[in-house]
Amino acid sequence: MENIRNFSIIAHIDHGKSTLADRIIQECGAVEERNIKEQMLDTMDIEKERGITIKAQSVRLKYIKDGKEYILNLIDTPGHVDFSYEVSRSLASSEGALLVVDASQGVEAQTIANVYIALENDLELIPVINKIDLPAADPDRVKEDIESTIGLDCTDALEVSAKTGQGIKELLDAIVDRIPAPKGDPEAPAKALIYDSWFDSYLGALALVRVFDGEIRKGQEVLIMGTGKKHEVLNLMYPHPLKPIKTDSIKTGEIGIVVMGLKNIGDVQVGDTITDAKNPTLEPIEGFEEVKPFVFAGLYPIETDKFEDLRDALEKLKLNDASIAYEPETSAALGFGFRVGFLGLLHMEVVKERLEREFGLDLIATAPTVTYRVKKTDGSEIEIQNPSELPPVQEIEKIYEPYVKATIITPTEFLGNIITLLNEKRGVQLKMDYLNEERVLLEYEIPMNEIVMDFYDKLKTVTKGYASFDYEPSGYKEGDLVKLDIRVAGEPVDALSIIVPKAKAQYRGRELVKKMKEIVPRQLFEVPIQASIGNKIIARETVKSMGKNVTAKCYGGDISRKRKLLEKQKAGKKRMKAIGKVQLPQEAFLTVLKID
Repeated sequence: MENIRNFSIIAHIDHGKSTLADRIIQECGAVEERNIKEQMLDTMDIEKERGITIKAQSVRLKYIKDGKEYILNLIDTPGHVDFSYEVSRSLASSEGALLVVDASQGVEAQTIANVYIALENDLELIPVINKIDLPAADPDRVKEDIESTIGLDCTDALEVSAKTGQGIKELLDAIVDRIPAPKGDPEAPAKALIYDSWFDSYLGALALVRVFDGEIRKGQEVLIMGTGKKHEVLNLMYPHPLKPIKTDSIKTGEIGIVVMGLKNIGDVQVGDTITDAKNPTLEPIEGFEEVKPFVFAGLYPIETDKFEDLRDALEKLKLNDASIAYEPETSAALGFGFRVGFLGLLHMEVVKERLEREFGLDLIATAPTVTYRVKKTDGSEIEIQNPSELPPVQEIEKIYEPYVKATIITPTEFLGNIITLLNEKRGVQLKMDYLNEERVLLEYEIPMNEIVMDFYDKLKTVTKGYASFDYEPSGYKEGDLVKLDIRVAGEPVDALSIIVPKAKAQYRGRELVKKMKEIVPRQLFEVPIQASIGNKIIARETVKSMGKNVTAKCYGGDISRKRKLLEKQKAGKKRMKAIGKVQLPQEAFLTVLKID
């Protein structure tokens, strides 16, 4: 135990975490030079394509310092605000963390958020200034930035370049010297935290655990405390970048993979405690929070007979990504599907893409919404996640919407643009601090509903990509909100309903029908597209009918023959209009997302 070091890497997105993890693996000689490739711990295609970390990954490394061999358990965490749940799980299993900051950019919003999670877990933080090889690097300014913004002493901050390998040896020595060894009682009953899990087609559901007391042995019967079920340990492995290493036991302070041959995915819940079945520990491990989804959207298979396949895919994905929540729902327009809860818009995009790639599904996603609380006139209070669940207007006394506390760090030149954007989004300023002459920290309270659509994209646009953004829930407030329905050919399309502030309803309705007009395919009859609040129509556009020249076969002859054909066509179109159905393409459901 004295020679074990468990640590995570935390940083803002794109500050060089994955590259630093690659260099650490290389320096420890865990992978032969010929097998070294970029982003070794990013295992998904989406991660490599987008250049972001989505899943926290663990690896066990050996490092020799002063003739002694040390075991380093490294956890590479995601940097984007939507994956902060992954970060919190990783930090709960570590004793220390490397706080990586880009030498050319300085402290960003997500850096601050991750530091707070680390401080809550009482971790030893080592500041690491990365990318010192860049021409724009200014390590001294960044150290001052860290001290003034976070309050962390940077006297012993390490300067490294993950790209060139400069300073990596010194960094590993600092990890051994400054991060404490894990504590725990090797003689006590086994007590291990499941901090990650995934599904393997051959081995079943796998649990990645950190052992806090005792040990887990191959062949041992263990109890999973949350479910109350007992299982035999079939195999044990240490995580490795290329292929897991088999072992007979995982001892106190170590991190490893437990194989129990579980086919039922619900048996391995992230945050649960594993203990010895014959001599169990008294209390499960505390302080592990369940995730609360912020954004909800409907996911429906384009082929309606794929509903069961989507259910299985979501079950398997939930094992790999514990932060999603889902329940079945039906839509008159889209058939059977699921209402899925996500941590943010990027998380929603990634989950949809993973379901399509990894499970071969074609899906439609509805517009994202948040959870509202509705106080009814009879005094009762209900929570709704879907606009179609909103009670009739006469039954509603008040609607409360969720707010978030947003932290934005931006160069001063873009301050005016950001304040204008935040005011448009109904934001209320809490504080504004100048970190130095060039950068400002803003704290605002904003309705969650305004963030889930396209806020992040717009923030990046008005600041040329320089601003960083992070948020956390701050409670509910009363709002003057209405439900906006879209009707196609007189029929309301429930999947296109949204809840909007009353002041913006007219504008949103007009923009929406205008966009829908371009997307709804032309039929042989006129298709009216209307936006309505209750029974009141507030905007309308009409998709013109397709013209067919029915008189083309008439050459010469009496005009009455042509008139007769035109009258017959007119009657046919009238009948079609009464019974015709309009098939909406997938783009129609995404239109709701793209309204300013």
